[in-house]
Amino acid sequence: MNISVAGVAERNGKVLIALRNPGTSIGTRWEFPGGKVEDGESAEEALTREYNEELSISISVNDRLCEGEFSNGDKNYRLLVYSIELGSDDFKSEEHQEIRWVDIINLRDFDFPDSDKIIVNYLLSR
Repeated sequence: MNISVAGVAERNGKVLIALRNPGTSIGTRWEFPGGKVEDGESAEEALTREYNEELSISISVNDRLCEGEFSNGDKNYRLLVYSIELGSDDFKSEEHQEIRWVDIINLRDFDFPDSDKIIVNYLLSR
């Protein structure tokens, strides 16, 4: 099974989400940034790399929050979700149209792919 990772940055009851550009497998939907774990990488290394690639920032990876399974096309994934601390709020992204801090209680108002609904359900159930 393929492994995917996502990071949840929280501040004052808000979480960081990002709206993908058109043309990706999840289309123009909101996500918690992250991506696939490559061969030879730990989940934490992959998450650090993905935040650097997607948002041009460094992060510190903390505890695992939750995990779940999802499919994308004909591939099955295990999603590992971590709490993270951002090294900066100076985001630069060519993969996202918008990056926003939103109240956790309002997460159901955003269109997330199935993979990220795992995270939304976790955050709303705490």
